Amino acid sequence: MSKNPKIAIIMGSDSDFPVVERCIKVLKEFGVDFTVNVCSAHRTPDKAAELAKNAEKNGYDAIIAAAGKAAHLPGVLAAFTVLPVIGLPIKSSTMDGLDSLLSIVQMPTGIPVATVAINGSENAALLAIQIIGVAYPDLRIKFHEYKNKLAKQVEVKNQMLQEKLRGI
Repeated sequence: MSKNPKIAIIMGSDSDFPVVERCIKVLKEFGVDFTVNVCSAHRTPDKAAELAKNAEKNGYDAIIAAAGKAAHLPGVLAAFTVLPVIGLPIKSSTMDGLDSLLSIVQMPTGIPVATVAINGSENAALLAIQIIGVAYPDLRIKFHEYKNKLAKQVEVKNQMLQEKLRGI
């Protein structure tokens, strides 16, 4: 593919940004282009529909939708696009994010939304990278390197533990 990979990040509220910021850092680390918008499924439903309807035409490969409480945004976006939508449930003050998680994961047949853990911003980015990596070999290579780095970090921690145990 000649174009750069591109992800649309849509937040239900600007208060979601501290969580979403970690997602942005991962996308930057992998060299994935992105945009970030605030759009409410309830307060600006027409804007949500337009963002989703035009996402493919605007060159996006996937959408990450962060939402708290009723968390309808990911499902609304998924209803208007064929692109993969990844729901990022945001921890709310009411039910510690369980309400968000259940709202996002319980989608009707035909409107799938992949869902990560509550405040699982990094995994939302990584899942998006894995999904779109099917079309971007360079991205897959970077993901292999990332997984190898994770494995090496675990091995270093294990070696440190073994040294500590020898001293007991």
